[in-house]
Amino acid sequence: MGPKTTKVYEALRARLAAGEYAPGDRFPSERTLVEELGIGRTALRQVLARLVSEGLLEVRGRSSYRVPSTVSVPHPEGVEPWRIHGERNVYDNRWVRLQLWDVEPPGVKRFEHHVVRLHHVAITAVIDDKDRVLMMWRYRFVPKQFGWELPGGIVDEGEDPADTALRETVEETGWRPESLQHVVSYQPMVGMVDSPHEIFVAHGAEKVGEPTDLEEAGQIAWVPLADIPGLMARGELMGSGTLVALLHILATRSGRGATTSR
Repeated sequence: MGPKTTKVYEALRARLAAGEYAPGDRFPSERTLVEELGIGRTALRQVLARLVSEGLLEVRGRSSYRVPSTVSVPHPEGVEPWRIHGERNVYDNRWVRLQLWDVEPPGVKRFEHHVVRLHHVAITAVIDDKDRVLMMWRYRFVPKQFGWELPGGIVDEGEDPADTALRETVEETGWRPESLQHVVSYQPMVGMVDSPHEIFVAHGAEKVGEPTDLEEAGQIAWVPLADIPGLMARGELMGSGTLVALLHILATRSGRGATTSR
């Protein structure tokens, strides 16, 4: 984050720390914060994603944020954040930006830390009425491996992540999701990589055509949820977004049994 974005992050974090919002309260809308703080929507979403990743906010629906409800585990006291004195680009193109940040952890001499900035990503798990999830069998050349993945892709500038989730699913599979719901935002490699991931779950989908993104499309199949633990054990679930989404679905079902989706 640049100096202005960092300042906004620190200001919003201070408000939350001061208890200006009670547990469960709705946080001001993106439009309100953009107008109040004089920051662009994209930069603001970076700030909000960081606050979500730190557990200070929760995402509810499309770009709606709330203060987390009361939990039994308190935040540790007396822990200070790192100070960021500056950042500079080492390499930059449309896919990846490599930076060096001048950082100072509490009680430690300041040093330069590598930071990799990737794109904002949205991923969707579509569940049908037979308890199957829509997946793609694909080859990934970096690990030199075939595996199962959920549809997903890059959030375009100014695009709502929910619109990305819908668009990418249609482009990669030919199925249009119904009742799309945002379930979690997270960072896959929080120590060095900045790449906000948004996970959506949809119950039901309509076949609207064939995949149009031939580069991203793979062999498409409806995979039984009962097979997910076995695929995980075999190392055939590719990517953190796929794992997070499927683990969320399995966790939410474990407490109430294997209910049938609409």
